[in-house]
Amino acid sequence: MNRNVSLLLVMLAMASVFVSCRKDDDIGGADGIPLRDRAEEAAESQAEIEEFLQSHFYNYEEFENPTAGFDFRIRIDTLAGDNAEKVPLIEQVRSKEVNDPRESGVTYTLYYLVVNEGGGNEIQFADIATLRFEGRYFTEEFDNIPYNELFSSSATPLNFDLTGVVNGFQDALVEFRGAASQETNPDGTLRFEDFGIGAVFVPSGLGYYADAPPNSGIPLYSQLIFTFNTYARQIGDQDMDGIPSVFEDLNNNQTEEDDDTDGDGNFNIFDADDDGDGRPTRDEIVINTYTFAEGDEPVLNAAKNEVEVKREVNTSSNMITITTIIFDEDENGIDDHLDAEN
Repeated sequence: MNRNVSLLLVMLAMASVFVSCRKDDDIGGADGIPLRDRAEEAAESQAEIEEFLQSHFYNYEEFENPTAGFDFRIRIDTLAGDNAEKVPLIEQVRSKEVNDPRESGVTYTLYYLVVNEGGGNEIQFADIATLRFEGRYFTEEFDNIPYNELFSSSATPLNFDLTGVVNGFQDALVEFRGAASQETNPDGTLRFEDFGIGAVFVPSGLGYYADAPPNSGIPLYSQLIFTFNTYARQIGDQDMDGIPSVFEDLNNNQTEEDDDTDGDGNFNIFDADDDGDGRPTRDEIVINTYTFAEGDEPVLNAAKNEVEVKREVNTSSNMITITTIIFDEDENGIDDHLDAEN
């Protein structure tokens, strides 16, 4: 199926609506009430989500045979009445194991739905992603209509810093790609081809837990649903130190919340002086660019830990430009920006 859609020009402002929350904040109880045990809440939230997935379906038949004007949005409804024989979500979702961001030893099975992965570049955890979404939270009763409540949405694509969205949403988006291509229509709208389409069912411990955004209406410990279309991604450098943030994920676990080289409480992707030696990280790396024809790939300096961080292809000239970073100029085996002795 060829998936394309025309949308208004992408907004340039970073989105900071209800999807966002500061991940480094401590979460406190509401009105002085002690917080629930996170392990117990994890088990309850997983059971609630699995019950939901067993009793609901999405509009998969519309995606299989899209009509003219179909907007390629996921809609979820109850398995009841004329819809009782539809395929339940539990048979169509994928899952992955995700660690609790605040308590060691607590894990979640995160369920997500891939209608279309997308034909473009894969989304990474620290990217600036261009997407359209709806965010909902579970209501008390699944068999009532509406089955959940809308708390935020975007009619047009917005740019989101994925280090600022709730963990479960971020953990799902990295399973998708942007659109294979985009074109500008005569009326100024953008046409995206083969973009990502999906949904994620977020347990409270990977969502807002007891700290929902003010005035959002989201109850404590709510399970969340995000449905979304993914269109594009930009490489994130949150602290603008010259190192793309994905290269500051030292243990390669696709999260920013446990890499803090100098122990100052500021994660490396937000820390402009990663080793705390008083020299900005930007001054402790060497950035190079190489432009070459296919087949003339340059040899990078392994002794200095020179790493490619960006690649661009000029479709007109067929020339390739790559950007690299030399991390270990003195060749002592420790990247200079992580070496407080250097």
